[in-house]
Order: sequence, then structure tokens, then C-alpha cells
Amino acid sequence: MKDIQNQEDHRRINIKKVGVKTISYPITVLDKARSRQHTIATVNMYVNLPHQFKGTHMSRFVEILNRFHGAIDIAKFRVILEEMKEKLEAEAAHIEMAFAYFLPRKQEDPETLKSRRYECCMHGSLEVEEDLELRVEVPVSLPPAAPAGQGLPRSPGHWGKVVAAVKFRNFFWIEDIITLIENAIDSERSAALDHEKNGMSVESLTRRVAENLEEEKAIKWFSVKVQNLAEGYSTFAAMESA
Repeated sequence: MKDIQNQEDHRRINIKKVGVKTISYPITVLDKARSRQHTIATVNMYVNLPHQFKGTHMSRFVEILNRFHGAIDIAKFRVILEEMKEKLEAEAAHIEMAFAYFLPRKQEDPETLKSRRYECCMHGSLEVEEDLELRVEVPVSLPPAAPAGQGLPRSPGHWGKVVAAVKFRNFFWIEDIITLIENAIDSERSAALDHEKNGMSVESLTRRVAENLEEEKAIKWFSVKVQNLAEGYSTFAAMESA
């Protein structure tokens, strides 16, 4: 049979992205307290296809992923991206891994789970240089004694969420990013209660999270989006670093 994928294409049209999506795959993530944490990721892998190729072997994406089975972590991202570029003869390679990350709750509550879940996504690209971005979603809750008025949660204790994306100058723990965000949430929540406000505002919380991220020298770029869930609608504020 002819190898259609590797036949030359004379139309000179580059395909921006070609690949596979929503692969469910076990990965290990570095854990500051326990060394490593095992979780399940939803993986997307794709490449920029040069115009001279008609297509690519989709099975090669999974073959590359399987080569790292049981040993996938953030440190392996560049190795996987380099192999994708080489094996698929691509101009650029991209990989996204969305996964749940679990941390113990700060205060034990017999009525809640001992661990808190955070939705994370690591996105890596490699053309000439590697570009790596971590996105973390941190839930925002209100204490039971929160004042009434604007900012009331849709359900008891649930106010909204903070979604932060960061790029690093050097290695930084996922836990430490979450801690920076949660410290900002705690400070804003306390300020709202101390001043008897009607509730936290998305604008003020966005600024406070950004201030905490700005002070961390290991972070070279970030974006922040804060969303508040209300009855029948939601409000949000967003900003990013220079």
C-alpha cells in the first residue's frame, strides 16, 4: 500500500494543527510533600504540518506517549515535544495535559473530604524554543457567616473561582502557585468582612491575586481571571502581566 501520509503535496498549504485529542492517560506529577502524585490526564497532542506532507501517521502520537508510560511528568515535556517534532517531521509540536491535582485541606472538617481538588492544565509548545505554561483553577468559597448582599454564592459557601496561567523563569511547585492564590483569596475575604462590605468584588480579588503573583520572582508572566457565580448570571474580571 502507498504511504499517503509521506507523499509530497504540491499545493504548498501548511496545516496549522493536526493531531489527536482527549486521550485519557495516567501521569505522575511532582508533589512537594509526597515527592510524586499519581493522577489521570486528558491529553491533546498536535503538530504544525509542513506543506510538503499530505498528512501524518496519527498512531505515532500515541506511540510516543506510550514510550513514556509510567514516567510522564512536567520535566519530560521537552523530551516528548522534541520526539514529536523529530518523529513527525513537524515545524512545531504541542501537547496539553489537563489533570486533577489534590492537596490536603488546611483545616480538618469531619463533614468534608480531607483533600481538595484543583483543576490544572500544562501546555507545552516547541518550535525553536520551548514555551511552557501552567494553568490552575482555584475555587473560591465564603465562610458560613458571610454578610448578605452582593456577592452571595449560588450555593452555600460557593462564590466562584480564580483561574491563573503562569510561565516560569525556573522551577516552581504547583502547591506554591495554589498557596499564592489562596493567600490572596483569604486576604480579600478578610478585608471584605472587616470593612462590612456586601461581599468580595471580582475586580479587587483579581488585583490582589495579581499582586501576589507579581511578587514571585520565579514567575515571568501570568494571567488572572476571577469569576463570581450569581443567580442567573456570572461576573468576571481579567488581567495579565506585561
